Amino acid sequence: MSLKKNHIKHLLFSFMWLAIAACGIVLLVAAMRTKDQSRCRGIEIEISGVSNNFFIDKADVRQVLTDYCGGKLEGVPIRQFDLAAIENRLKKNVWIKNAELFFDGNDFLRVSIDEREPAARIFSVSGESFYIDSSRHILPLSDKFSARLPVFTGFRSSPGLLSKADSALLLQVKDISEALQADSFLMAMIDQVDITPQRNFEMIPKIGNQVILFGNADRIDEKCRKLKIFYKEVIAKAGWNKYSQVNLQFKNQVVAKLRDAADKSSDSLRALQMMQTIAERAEQLASDSMQYLQQNAERQEADSSIIEKSLQRDEDEAESETRETIAPSPVKANTPPAIAPKPVVTKPVVKIAPKPAPKPMTKPEKKPGAKPAAKPPVQKPKAVMGGNN
Repeated sequence: MSLKKNHIKHLLFSFMWLAIAACGIVLLVAAMRTKDQSRCRGIEIEISGVSNNFFIDKADVRQVLTDYCGGKLEGVPIRQFDLAAIENRLKKNVWIKNAELFFDGNDFLRVSIDEREPAARIFSVSGESFYIDSSRHILPLSDKFSARLPVFTGFRSSPGLLSKADSALLLQVKDISEALQADSFLMAMIDQVDITPQRNFEMIPKIGNQVILFGNADRIDEKCRKLKIFYKEVIAKAGWNKYSQVNLQFKNQVVAKLRDAADKSSDSLRALQMMQTIAERAEQLASDSMQYLQQNAERQEADSSIIEKSLQRDEDEAESETRETIAPSPVKANTPPAIAPKPVVTKPVVKIAPKPAPKPMTKPEKKPGAKPAAKPPVQKPKAVMGGNN
């Protein structure tokens, strides 16, 4: 008897689970049919992965979706969206690192974009310029935005043809750039970083006239700390131009080279060359100004002559027309005499006198027996040297 009751209970439980499974299948099919009949109600786009440099915006993402779907997205049946294909289309954009799309419970298309953020800007020796991100991915320049990043010059390879050594060098560039960006003082102090043929790094400061030998990317934190201490404790007291070279490659020390006589003479020669160039440009500008004034005077004289001839020609034509009008015509018999018309009154001709050309400057004649005036002493330009010796 107990076995029969257990058998009946087992059948009842099995029947109940079958009924629950059938109901679940029916509800799932109904939900799928309802989902297939649903339409897109809107798009929500979220861009992440960047801190302050946005090289792609929501309008660009929406334009990619619109181009792929062939028109407006709102109102399109959800079953017509191939989300995987749209994700692959978005990932083809060089600024998009990853893309994820899905529809939420309210039939809104959710688009999540992970944007690439540049870490450094590089100039090659051939004149090309490009960005790299944290994964050393080559990024082109953008017309929308220019990132404020450390600048590295002297890269000796093309961004399209990179070797293993170039990839290792770009890794060092990325590490040094991130270290500079992490320190506001160094970010404001360093103007650019040159890459030497030996694949070392030399920094050029914005203030001062020295070269900072940084070496490779080993011990970056230690070198940056030593450089900050040197600027705050030594340069601030000794002057910005006392040292011509600062070497950070030695461990636990900074080796600074004093500016010697050769450096000073080089600076003086450079200053003299600059002053000579300025003087030559000033002389050329003065010559050009005199030539322009002379040409302008000749042009004004020619214009006044043309105007005078034109007015004289108009005056002659007006006088000839007046004579023809006043001349009497033969009078026929039994016809009243014709009334002579009033003479045409012509306006007086105004002549424009040409402006006299500028007289050439002549030296005053020397009187016999007069002593020549003493010439003022000619002061030679002095090179201004900044800093203390």
